[in-house]
Amino acid sequence: MTAKKSDSKQSHRSPVEIGLSAEACETSRDGLVRVLADQHVLYLKTRNFHWNLIGPRFSSLHGFFERLYQELEKSIDETAERIRMLGEASPGSMAEFLEQATLKEVAGGRIKGEDAIAKLRDDHEQVIRNLREVVEKTGEAGDAGTEDFLIGLLRSHEQAAWMLRSYLT
Repeated sequence: MTAKKSDSKQSHRSPVEIGLSAEACETSRDGLVRVLADQHVLYLKTRNFHWNLIGPRFSSLHGFFERLYQELEKSIDETAERIRMLGEASPGSMAEFLEQATLKEVAGGRIKGEDAIAKLRDDHEQVIRNLREVVEKTGEAGDAGTEDFLIGLLRSHEQAAWMLRSYLT
């Protein structure tokens, strides 16, 4: 007789005793997974624009986009690790990320600097709005650690959005 693999989130949970209920951990995990999914889409979009950028400000924007995706790479790792700190499994496939993401992919192709900046600005602003919702839910769940972590991400995306807006004025 073979054991069936459970599809429930419970099968992905490790026991942790950190003063949070299983429900609070699940609430935080669900929010963090959505954040992680958007981070991956935004990371790939930023790399895409870095690679395929054209136009008169190529050099400065190419370097700027590189810094943006390097910062995203670091925050992606920290977000996945935060999920693990809660005793939960982190998703690890693009299919899982695309299922949860609120941001949309962009196919590879040449892109003018102004267009790339506007798309990245819009995405960072969407991530900011999403983060505000997740911060509120994790706070209500009593998960101050995740709430604090997310507030740090929020500030980072606010700074990126401000810098992108500054390129457009």
